[in-house]
Amino acid sequence: MKGRLLAGLAVNGVLLLAAFMALAPLAWMVSVSFMPAGASNTVPPPLLPHEPTLEHYRALFGRGGMGRTFINSLLIALATTLISTLFNTMAGYAFAKLQFRGREKLFSALLAALVIPGQVAMLPLFLMLKGMGLVNSYAGVLIPGLAGIFGIFLVRQYARNVPDELLEAARLDGAGEFRIFFSVVLPILAPVLVTLAVFSFLGSWNDFMWPLIVLTDSELHTLPVALASLSREHVQDNELMMAGAVVTVLPVLLLFLALQRYYMAGLTMGSVK
Repeated sequence: MKGRLLAGLAVNGVLLLAAFMALAPLAWMVSVSFMPAGASNTVPPPLLPHEPTLEHYRALFGRGGMGRTFINSLLIALATTLISTLFNTMAGYAFAKLQFRGREKLFSALLAALVIPGQVAMLPLFLMLKGMGLVNSYAGVLIPGLAGIFGIFLVRQYARNVPDELLEAARLDGAGEFRIFFSVVLPILAPVLVTLAVFSFLGSWNDFMWPLIVLTDSELHTLPVALASLSREHVQDNELMMAGAVVTVLPVLLLFLALQRYYMAGLTMGSVK
């Protein structure tokens, strides 16, 4: 009994230490964002602001145009999440439950494409979008993220556990495939849909490289691109940079914390109750 208690305390202690190491940089980032200009450059740097100020946030949303880029990122992330979740779910369900010629070979080819780094496809993808006249547009940012192999794989593995008897019963009742998908399958897939939506939103919100390549107009820039440009202009202003990082990180952190229960259920649940 005593050994089990000591083992539990040791495990909890290690977990607390790991949590502290993960959260300490985020907490200090928030603290620095409220410090007056130059306060974080002192030695040793203060842990908390002696005179908290909102001047850096006012500068970001006033002169820095961070509000515009925030809206740009939000619109792109929401559109990508909604459309890609629908497309990935439909494709994953088709690979799991619908019979069509070459299904297994096509799915194997998709899985093989997972080993190809995304950077390899950027040049041909850019040339294709340029030929369609979609460079420097939101459509050019959206289209590559509308369907993903990982999302299709995730939904397919989950949808394989949907009982075939349930689908056959719906067909016998006269329901079409679209009616079955939207009325029967989607409610069952709810946990994995939340997981997929969180993945899609985080990936789109945090994406830096592709918007940097496609969007040449500063009015269309997303938050990560705008923050990188801001760091070049204000390389010595740590407090302003930290305020920009807080604006970039805080929304997705709150989203994850709000949906973490459903997110973890989608990752761990592998059968239909």
